[in-house]
Amino acid sequence: MRSFQIQDNLGFMKKLLTNDTFDTFLLSEASITTFAAFQIDGVFHPEYLGTAEAEQLGAEDSGYTLWRRVRPFFFELTKGKNTPLKFRIVFRLAPHNIGKLIMQNGLSISTDQVDGLFLNIHFDGKAITCVSGVSMKVFTLDKTLEHAWDEMLEKFFRREQIPFLV
Repeated sequence: MRSFQIQDNLGFMKKLLTNDTFDTFLLSEASITTFAAFQIDGVFHPEYLGTAEAEQLGAEDSGYTLWRRVRPFFFELTKGKNTPLKFRIVFRLAPHNIGKLIMQNGLSISTDQVDGLFLNIHFDGKAITCVSGVSMKVFTLDKTLEHAWDEMLEKFFRREQIPFLV
């Protein structure tokens, strides 16, 4: 688990809400407090859509919806002259990307053992903090996946030019 203190709130918010920077992440859950508190559950409900449209969304077969589908709604909640009082977003890495991370790092665990790799984003009214997290389905003392995930997030922030302090 690693904590990243975001150094440019405005730039980060632009990448989060108006760019496709985080669009490939799955949304586990989100909450935002503006004039009221709003809760968003990221569980994907394919029955809402037609069969063809649901099948076309492919990446959401993990049971969670992609951030790109929720981002416009979350953006609407942040618009206006006032800054949100607070918000929290929990992203999870798509299962196929977990497999890629395991393979690229030559790890000896299977994707079946991983419950999720998470990126928790928290805004407290002043600062934005991003915290990585790993949830396993099995008990292990091996932290190599956690370290690989932390490293991947650090590379992601650098590639996307998101300034941070660890």
